Amino acid sequence: MIRRPTESRSSQDRAASASWGKREDMVVHGTDPYNAEPAPHALANGHLTPIDMFYTRNHGPVPDLDPETWRLRVDGLVATPLELTRKALQEDFEQRTVTATLQCAGNRRADLNLVRRVPGEDLWGPGATSTATWTGAALAEVLRAAGLQGDARHACFSAPDLTGLAHPPQTYGSSVEIHKALSDEVLLAWQMNGQALPAVHGAPVRVVVPGYIGARSVKWLDRVTASLHPSDSYFQETAYRLLPADGTPGPGIGMSLGPVALSSAILVPADGTTVPVGRTDVQGYAYAGDRGIARVDVSLDDGATWIEAALDDQAGPWTWRRWRIPLPLQEGKARISARAWDTAGATQPRSAGEVWNPKGYLNISWARATVIVVPAKERSPSGPSELP
Repeated sequence: MIRRPTESRSSQDRAASASWGKREDMVVHGTDPYNAEPAPHALANGHLTPIDMFYTRNHGPVPDLDPETWRLRVDGLVATPLELTRKALQEDFEQRTVTATLQCAGNRRADLNLVRRVPGEDLWGPGATSTATWTGAALAEVLRAAGLQGDARHACFSAPDLTGLAHPPQTYGSSVEIHKALSDEVLLAWQMNGQALPAVHGAPVRVVVPGYIGARSVKWLDRVTASLHPSDSYFQETAYRLLPADGTPGPGIGMSLGPVALSSAILVPADGTTVPVGRTDVQGYAYAGDRGIARVDVSLDDGATWIEAALDDQAGPWTWRRWRIPLPLQEGKARISARAWDTAGATQPRSAGEVWNPKGYLNISWARATVIVVPAKERSPSGPSELP
């Protein structure tokens, strides 16, 4: 999008956020297509993420779809191909609700970019992770209604949003293994947090694949194809793949990303902010998909010693866990580190340099925040606004 010389980026960002029903303080990475995440402190205010601050990742312009004429085609390795209206999807299948966290594979890419440049990619912070309650029909029931054949190995998703990221431009596509597609938690959703799904989040209907990277939860879904093979879309074959540090993107190169990896983030205090001397409540989240979070440790001495944080209750098996801990901070510069442990006993690597890759995916290294600690009377006027 070409910006007019008389219009500042911030005003354009605010206007773009407002046009999609988002808060004006969203951190905007692009306006056309719109890509944005909430500020870290905003995510610390509740277990569910309000729609107006739920992160938004788009690869092309949001398609203008009429819910009344929208159709979902179900085909491929099925006995009876289906063409469903949204009304049929809502009335002919049991309505289900799942609370699930979605996370962009590029979450915390900005930290990887500090290690070594990640060219051509949006530098997401820790806010490309959000949690909502989704309502829809189970994909498994729809596939079974179509007579899914036993030799199907993948469920391929197609949508009409056109992107120039692929050459030549193509519409978005992705896929998941059939065993995941048949899991009860995978939904064809038309509601989000009890409200009609907004256009920017995939209306009329989107896929929600809990525990997998957000790229597999395809928005504006118009086709599901049961197949022997994964989707041949650019976004399955080339884009969302984990490359070795010296790798070059290409079809089939690297590891196809599916289930999310263990991650955590420090939300409050945000990196670079000023806080008063004394007790500071440090808050964040940790997420590991279906494995769950067992523990979060926090350190003030770069990992020489650790203190265990308190974990909030988890709203369901597919959600993040929020954590918090009061820390006594002394005047000067404080570097806070956090690491999570999942229920399989895995923890996070120390350094972002250990996981750097050319696409900047899966920054699973320790979360870090450096803050300036000053006597209360010297605190910056902007300081309180950084805290919930």
